[in-house]
Amino acid sequence: MPISTDRFDELDDDGPESGPNAHEILTYLEGHADEAFTQSEIAKETGVASDSVGPALVRLRESGRVDLKGTYWRVSDHVRGLDSSAKHAEVVAVSHEAGSFDYDEWQEHAVDPRENRE
Repeated sequence: MPISTDRFDELDDDGPESGPNAHEILTYLEGHADEAFTQSEIAKETGVASDSVGPALVRLRESGRVDLKGTYWRVSDHVRGLDSSAKHAEVVAVSHEAGSFDYDEWQEHAVDPRENRE
């Protein structure tokens, strides 16, 4: 039986990247996005138990959040791209808030999409 989107939003996320270990590892890797680490280095730096790091990394890899080459793990380019886009959007939003907005000047150059322009 289908459920409403409101009900769906209320459900707990038991997805592949859920859990405190995965969150801790991903947060650490995002903070060191220009580096790659072995499982033992990740365990040491995050405080996550050594036997929990591997399974958490595998789940994060399956969801596309981290990459593996040889024995080294890093945050994925996808996540790095999202982080970069979010930071850019934040800078743009702040710059627009800091300046004044002259509605009348804008209105002189605004295009009404309802007008037929050929």
